[in-house]
Amino acid sequence: MSAATTRSRTQRTPRTPDRLCAEAIGLARAAAEEAAAPGVVGEHVEVVIEGDRVVTHLFECKELGYRGWRWAVTVARASRAKVVTLDETVLLPGPDALLAPEWVPWSERLRPGDMGPGDLLPTDAEDLRLEPGYSGEDEPPPNSVLSEDMAERVEAEDAEVTAGSPADLTVAPARGSLAAIADELGLRRARVLSRYGLHTAADRWEEAYGPKTAMAQAAPAPCVSCGFLVPIGGSLGQAFGVCANEFGPADGRVVSLSYGCGGHSEAAVMPKPPRPAPPVLDETKVDALPLRPAPDSGSVVPVGAGEDLGHS
Repeated sequence: MSAATTRSRTQRTPRTPDRLCAEAIGLARAAAEEAAAPGVVGEHVEVVIEGDRVVTHLFECKELGYRGWRWAVTVARASRAKVVTLDETVLLPGPDALLAPEWVPWSERLRPGDMGPGDLLPTDAEDLRLEPGYSGEDEPPPNSVLSEDMAERVEAEDAEVTAGSPADLTVAPARGSLAAIADELGLRRARVLSRYGLHTAADRWEEAYGPKTAMAQAAPAPCVSCGFLVPIGGSLGQAFGVCANEFGPADGRVVSLSYGCGGHSEAAVMPKPPRPAPPVLDETKVDALPLRPAPDSGSVVPVGAGEDLGHS
């Protein structure tokens, strides 16, 4: 018989437990009661075979908050020995035990809107959403349009058109360098958005205010033709903008150019109010009304009408 066959038979778990170890219920209970609080060790549940002359006795756990848990006491017996010894005592969950949910790191539990006033959100040094910005230490190649020679020419041209003597002029910042261009583009920061960060942001914005939303499906026109859309810079500006319609559902939010709502600037243009008709009576003028009819009017003058009116 080979050594491998002998080893496999030795490591095989026996089908029946060791008699002395299986009968050592009192020893196992005493060990469980010593490790647990008084009165929390319940009835004996079963015997689990762990190996040759090694078994585990399971007892119910009556402690509050540990429903379905069991005290597991492992006992063993040496070869040809008559005494059973204690191996270990531990509290283990049973098949129907009440378990806490799997622990999730805080960085994965955090959701938008969880931060409050005064909270600080640290970012990992290896955050995939960010990448190092431009520090300004790299120099352009000599044949580049941003080389030192080109920067000197730009400065000379600026000095020629600037009023005042050169001695009175303040030292202008270096122009034509990569650092100056990085400042103008907003790239001279410790870290900027990486390609992965741009894609994840675009996916979030597209899901919240994109063309597949119910509001966009019922909109009369997309945001790209709306007068309330405020463009944004950068590469994301090719697909997104900011809504400035205070009555719209996305006011102040970044929306996809394919998004839309009923507040589109050209959805329903209100007609101009009609101009009122000119008045029939002109109340701005005063009409002179005579006290008596004119003599040549052809009217019959009544008796006494020719007397002057007045007080006697």
